[in-house]
Amino acid sequence: MAKENKEITENFVKDSIIKWLSSNGWGYFKYDKLHTHGVDIRARNIKYSRFYYIETKGGRYDEVAFVYSLGQIVTRMKDDKSTRNYYGLGLPIKSAKIALRRLPWQVAKKLNLTVLSVDENGEVIQYSWKDLQKTNK
Repeated sequence: MAKENKEITENFVKDSIIKWLSSNGWGYFKYDKLHTHGVDIRARNIKYSRFYYIETKGGRYDEVAFVYSLGQIVTRMKDDKSTRNYYGLGLPIKSAKIALRRLPWQVAKKLNLTVLSVDENGEVIQYSWKDLQKTNK
């Protein structure tokens, strides 16, 4: 019997990413409940004064989740000359695969944008512009 694909919710994506961030040098989290303005997760690096702003999506609409999250994170970017912030798209694995195929690495590099892929077990894999460059060849 084939295993059915379990829907990965936005809250599951957020919780998984927050756990991953906390074990990778990020802290001081602020995250919003669903349907509020602003990015979904804000984290500050423990050692440096750098911020990571992450827009998350869940659900079954893979292509829509990628496009919608990309639009949201871009509209929330600010021209803060004091620090170089990091930005991320937190997506279920299927949407993340679409992002890896469609997001130009040059754009990800310029915007300091990463893709955070979350699987059904809550494992998070971070893809930088260098990873996108390898997959877009």
